[in-house]
Amino acid sequence: MSNAADRNEVIAFARATDGSLQETHRFPTGGRGSGGNHDPLESQGSLTLSQDHSLLFAVNAGSGEVSVFRVHGSTLVLSDKVLSEGSEPNAIAHHGNLVYVVNTGGSSNVAGFLLEGDHLRYIKNSLTFLSTNTSGAASIAFSPDGQFLAVTERLTNNIDVFRVLADGKLSPIVTNPSAGPGVFAVSFAPEGVAIVSETGPANVTNGSAVSSYAILPNGTLSAISTSVPTLGAANCWNAVTPDGRFVYVSNAGSSTISGFAISATGVLSALPGTVVGENPNGAGNLDIAVSADGKFLYTLNSSNGTVGIFAIQKDGTLSNVGSSTGIGQDTGFNGIAAN
Repeated sequence: MSNAADRNEVIAFARATDGSLQETHRFPTGGRGSGGNHDPLESQGSLTLSQDHSLLFAVNAGSGEVSVFRVHGSTLVLSDKVLSEGSEPNAIAHHGNLVYVVNTGGSSNVAGFLLEGDHLRYIKNSLTFLSTNTSGAASIAFSPDGQFLAVTERLTNNIDVFRVLADGKLSPIVTNPSAGPGVFAVSFAPEGVAIVSETGPANVTNGSAVSSYAILPNGTLSAISTSVPTLGAANCWNAVTPDGRFVYVSNAGSSTISGFAISATGVLSALPGTVVGENPNGAGNLDIAVSADGKFLYTLNSSNGTVGIFAIQKDGTLSNVGSSTGIGQDTGFNGIAAN
């Protein structure tokens, strides 16, 4: 997603059998992005595919909206655009007929929508505030069973958990302190384990980490693996393979990708060497995505204006397939999704 302040667009790429990409078209969202240079949204999930990959949701942080596209291969058709019910939306989550969006500006909140076909309808009185007005909300994700919604707060170093009620609204917030400093993104493995990226303590070289948690019935988090080192810098984003065997994290500060095996109980174990993929020095890889077939991993390289391409091997290691151009260098691009 371009996130351009004058006209936000989604750039679509066709994927070849070897994972390489060819830009096909640019599709306006009908709204405005925030603009900026490197990682202005500071979020994971600003561009989110529906569970069946038939729809694509995009935030318009500048105009306070969410756009919905129908997905036909590498062709997108804009089907709806709605107000986000807050300021500066920067992340979206989908499960079943529910869509929730994080509004990070003003009074930090989340707002719920019913998905009716390819249109969104706001759930009256679903607006729910986070722990503070200046939380720095960075990501949002439903648990695989749809019973819980998790939101990360960068500036408070908290992970918020809400129980999803039968009418689509949320129970009162349960605020959990992150196991390590620098909480950023949360994703879920298929078995229900929450995996959280941590940028790590300040002024520590390659001090980033990743933790895993179980969600207890009352919404509190129980740490499973605590602050496992990524051996990289500025780990802010993560992506789990569809089969739940591996999670990869994006170390933006060192332009590397680290990989971890996920056990049946949610324990994280670093793959041999920990760092399993490298982009060119200074590439500034931000958000990452794994293809629906689990064969490829893609990184949004903001600083050098490319998309990094990696083939995922059976043992979880990565093979660098190269990169694709098509995005501007340090021009505010945010968000990536892979069909």
